[in-house]
Amino acid sequence: MISARHRLLADAALDVLARDGSRGLTHRAVDTAAGLPAGSTSYYYRSRAALLSACVQRLVEDDHSELDALTPLITATDRTTLARSLAEILHRWLTTGRQRHLARYELTLESVRRPEVAAQLHRSGSALRERIAAVLAGLGAGDPPRQARWLVACIDGILFDNIAGANATTPLDADGVDAAARDLVDAVLPGR
Repeated sequence: MISARHRLLADAALDVLARDGSRGLTHRAVDTAAGLPAGSTSYYYRSRAALLSACVQRLVEDDHSELDALTPLITATDRTTLARSLAEILHRWLTTGRQRHLARYELTLESVRRPEVAAQLHRSGSALRERIAAVLAGLGAGDPPRQARWLVACIDGILFDNIAGANATTPLDADGVDAAARDLVDAVLPGR
């Protein structure tokens, strides 16, 4: 668990990444975004690498919190509830969570040149896929690890396409998100 000040700075850094891209991520820019005096960010995160690491940690914390909230609902019921829950989260990520995903894309590009960021993203992605595999296993998936990997890849594709890809100017509406979620659930669970 990180302190409130660490969280504030990591959230501000994610906002800077989403707004200004990786090149705009500086300690001074984070200080400004957080509304703190100059030097505050560098006190807590001495290097750019430490700041990037904090961003990944903050995203991971949020991802696990969202999955914690969803897991009891979707494991206790059926595929219809899973599709509805998936649609709700996709809609949230495409609207109010859009900025966080832009920051995630910036971190993903950083990971191509920074092995330490790549390692963090890989560990966190693996942990999330394991949790999703457990949910799918409880709902009768035949090969939960493979199906979780495929499901996450499809979700990532839908998000990217509608946030930064070819369809960013005409993202899915609520009906389109619902249909996409149902299609994904039908693809990964038996008994279509």
